Amino acid sequence: MNVTVWMALLAGVASFLSPCCLPLYPSYLSYMTGISVGQLKTGEASGTVRTRVVLHALCFSLGFSVIFFTMAWGAGRLSAVFADYRELIRQLSAILILVMGLFMLGIFQPQFLMKEKKWQISAKPAGFAGSFVIGIGFAAGWSPCVGPILSAILALSLTDDSSWLPLIAAYSVGFAVPFIGLALFLGSARRLLRYSGILMKTGGAVMVLVAILLYTGKLTQITIWFNSRTPDWLQF
Repeated sequence: MNVTVWMALLAGVASFLSPCCLPLYPSYLSYMTGISVGQLKTGEASGTVRTRVVLHALCFSLGFSVIFFTMAWGAGRLSAVFADYRELIRQLSAILILVMGLFMLGIFQPQFLMKEKKWQISAKPAGFAGSFVIGIGFAAGWSPCVGPILSAILALSLTDDSSWLPLIAAYSVGFAVPFIGLALFLGSARRLLRYSGILMKTGGAVMVLVAILLYTGKLTQITIWFNSRTPDWLQF
């Protein structure tokens, strides 16, 4: 579990840094706060305004976390209901993760997965509540970059009804921390953009490897081996 939780945490970071999310980050903040993208990027905003930007980013993160936790809870409940078929669920989950990994690598890209499907909000509610609602809208849909990674986390949650909470918590934290942190240093987002493509390919390769290990039953053995060598302060 410790190994897969750390993987989920890194998966959350990868989702945020993906080509589908990071380039749109300044626009999201600008829409939520009403501050121009130029001001956010150049750091012209005052300390008070930056605090407001961070609070909006926090509310947005809470919004998408609500959806992520709801989906993971559903996956965990399904796992509990079909406990007698856990071996089959493990194999089917491995196949799903493999397909999503190949998708991220660019080897398998059906058109219906390449289209972004989001819950469109015609009018933004005012204040921090509005940012929370936008976060819900962001998560309640499909993105060609975020969707495959989140699907892999949900697939892992299906394999064990007790794993959904730590996995989705780690994924949400991995996504939220850089989202909130970069609100203070927005100019850094432009420097990170050059690595988005490489990061997605790397994530796809890791997902393919995890799928093979999960299907063959080797993932548990590797997890036990890593746990025996992990210091207590690094364990969840």
